[in-house]
Amino acid sequence: MRLIIVVILLFTFYFSLCTSSGAEIYDRVIASVNDQAITLSEFQAQFNNTKKLTPDTTEDEVLNTMINRLLLLREAKKYSIEAPSRDEMLNEYIDLKLRAFIRVGEKDIEEFYAANEDKFRGKGYEDSREEIEQYLTEKDLNVKLKEMLKELRKNAYIRTQLKPDK
Repeated sequence: MRLIIVVILLFTFYFSLCTSSGAEIYDRVIASVNDQAITLSEFQAQFNNTKKLTPDTTEDEVLNTMINRLLLLREAKKYSIEAPSRDEMLNEYIDLKLRAFIRVGEKDIEEFYAANEDKFRGKGYEDSREEIEQYLTEKDLNVKLKEMLKELRKNAYIRTQLKPDK
């Protein structure tokens, strides 16, 4: 009888150790974009990396950036864009779909220089021209990218749940 009790106790002890050390690791989905999920661990890793560079960044900003990124990557894949990394794939897609159609006119560059001449610290127009053109191109690109993302978001199924239900 004692042997049976000892065996049962050892058996129970063994299984209690197995269940506590073999507990399931739980990673909940905090957002879904169409058929893709963003998990809490992915979000936390991205949030921590972003906080190192820009401490004022909020959780919502990071989550929205991750959602935008998934939407753009999906579009890039539709165009069969391939690149060694996701960042390069995004850049190539943006270059192909947006940057290629942005043209900054000479008149725009001249007007910008005239309005901001004091900010160029004595640099002449010709010395500043390329810098101004690049700035105006990026400014236009950001506007077009925001418009594109607004449209992509409108046509996508996006569900977020950053904070757990109580």
